[in-house]
Amino acid sequence: MLKGLIGKKVGMTQVFDENGVAIPVTIIEAGPCYVTQVRTQEVDKYTAVQLGFEEVKPKRLTSGRFGHLKKNNLPPLRYLREFSVKDPQVNVGDEVKADLFVVGDHVDVIGTSKGKGFAGAMKRHNFRGGPITHGQSDRQRAPGSRGSGTTPGRVYKGAKGPGQMGNARVTAQNLVVAIVDADRNLIGVKGAVPGARGGLVLIKEARKQ
Repeated sequence: MLKGLIGKKVGMTQVFDENGVAIPVTIIEAGPCYVTQVRTQEVDKYTAVQLGFEEVKPKRLTSGRFGHLKKNNLPPLRYLREFSVKDPQVNVGDEVKADLFVVGDHVDVIGTSKGKGFAGAMKRHNFRGGPITHGQSDRQRAPGSRGSGTTPGRVYKGAKGPGQMGNARVTAQNLVVAIVDADRNLIGVKGAVPGARGGLVLIKEARKQ
């Protein structure tokens, strides 16, 4: 069964439980989404459901995407994303709303983290930095040696160092759904989710429950 939605991060707030304890909550505008395609084992060799989100003017879409949606009498949608599902139990054209989830569900939220630009090794990877004493004058925030000498004579790929920080796909796992407002298409999850306000996020059933 499909347990996934496309949404946009609205921002953070807090709610209070029955004991008066403040719980930080991220509000997500989740849906309404439309089922735009159903992948089957017989035709596509795998099973998945493609959802569309956020209606736009037709001129904002490529002719291929517009034709793909128009063929099934669907509105022009800005975002299309696939969700892997073993048993979809939905049909093309179905509308999926925030009430797909209920309070207490555990979900994974996938988003693109905030881009921080080019950052050094200390900020990017929490390196300790060089010693401040013993005659050190300009190596305090340097990453230090990352490779050997003659063998291999280079730095292995993937070694931690300076570079672009953020602007990467990040998954916040096992968040608990605290609020579901189907009338306004809002879902609130405990804790923070990746990305800036207005960023696109995917909400899926948690893999590690």
